[in-house]
Amino acid sequence: MIEPRRSALLIAAIAGCVVLQPLRAHAQWWSRAPADFEECADAAEKAGTKEARSSALSECNAKFAGRRKPGGGYTYFDFMQNRSFDIAGPNPTPEEQKQIDEQYTAYLDRERRNSIAAALTGKQQLLQQAQPVQRASFRNEKVPVPAEAPNKPQAAASDIRTRMKATNCARHSFSCEWPRLSEGIKDLKKLFGSSQGKAKRS
Repeated sequence: MIEPRRSALLIAAIAGCVVLQPLRAHAQWWSRAPADFEECADAAEKAGTKEARSSALSECNAKFAGRRKPGGGYTYFDFMQNRSFDIAGPNPTPEEQKQIDEQYTAYLDRERRNSIAAALTGKQQLLQQAQPVQRASFRNEKVPVPAEAPNKPQAAASDIRTRMKATNCARHSFSCEWPRLSEGIKDLKKLFGSSQGKAKRS
């Protein structure tokens, strides 16, 4: 009596699961599931409405990452690297996915190095273009020369020395030594005159 009860409960549980499953899952249970994207896409094309076709096709994209190659095997296109990888099945295995990820890391490293090199090259070109402009502006720029004061005693002394050298005076002659002597006396007067002026002020 216990056996029939258990079998009745088991049958009721199985019937409840079958009834609760959606009709679509029930249909997939009876039909063979697609093996790859191409089979899935062919089945999606048979859907009745345009919305059903696009929905089924997006499910195919979600289920299968790889695409069938004409000569056999599958290929996976990584849009982040803009390149394809050969894979064994319709989806990459964990080892294949690891290799794709490693290639992506190397790709990012190359891109970073290339962008740094391009930025440095751009800066160097800007500097090289700017240098000739700066050199040209320095060449064309006139630097003002400070004018000497006309009544400066140093200028007069240098004029006298120049004249003495020009006339080729004999050494220790009065006519050649007198201008130098008079300049020395003027300098002494200034020196003592300024110290006396300071003493008077204080």
